[in-house]
Amino acid sequence: MSGVWVFKNGVIRLVENPYQSGGVTHGRRNVLVYLPTGEVISSYSSLEQILMSLGWERYFTGDSDLIQYHKRSSIDLISLPRDFSKFNSVYMYDIVIKNPNTFHVRDFH
Repeated sequence: MSGVWVFKNGVIRLVENPYQSGGVTHGRRNVLVYLPTGEVISSYSSLEQILMSLGWERYFTGDSDLIQYHKRSSIDLISLPRDFSKFNSVYMYDIVIKNPNTFHVRDFH
């Protein structure tokens, strides 16, 4: 059983599968935006180009389920699911936190 506990009007209930894969929340989908150009990240290839221009490098661990990036100048590591359809807001916010003022997560209607 999976889902989210929702508290509304004094009642708590379990809502099963309230989120779809890909960062969908209540009919909205989150997108990662590269702020300097306003580009919505729609693939790992475009994201990788931007990350590499910011000093991130591919980190190869042998884990076939993850794509990882690291910066030599920090201890940070970005781990992403290999399947882009599983790229959701959790991963987007991880990128935003590790690249302040460069990325933003927005609702896409």
